[in-house]
Amino acid sequence: MPNIKSAIRKVKRAKKQSIVNKLRKSKYKQALKKMHKFIEKKDTQGAKKYFPDFQSELMKVAKTGVIKKKNISRKISKISKKIKNLTK
Repeated sequence: MPNIKSAIRKVKRAKKQSIVNKLRKSKYKQALKKMHKFIEKKDTQGAKKYFPDFQSELMKVAKTGVIKKKNISRKISKISKKIKNLTK
């Protein structure tokens, strides 16, 4: 247990931040699962309708730095290709 006041505050802040990061990561995972369900069902209408929200959700997570931006953009790119292939 830290003795210095600033160290005590840092511990409290780290706990709060880890909870926030877990929430963001779970939102990211839920969005991915939802999109994969649309792709598995071959529901092009649902996938196209959900894609802007999906993209927005992932970029919000990337903005905070929980998951790196290039990783997110790679996921978005792969999924957009899958959606494009569903329509063919």
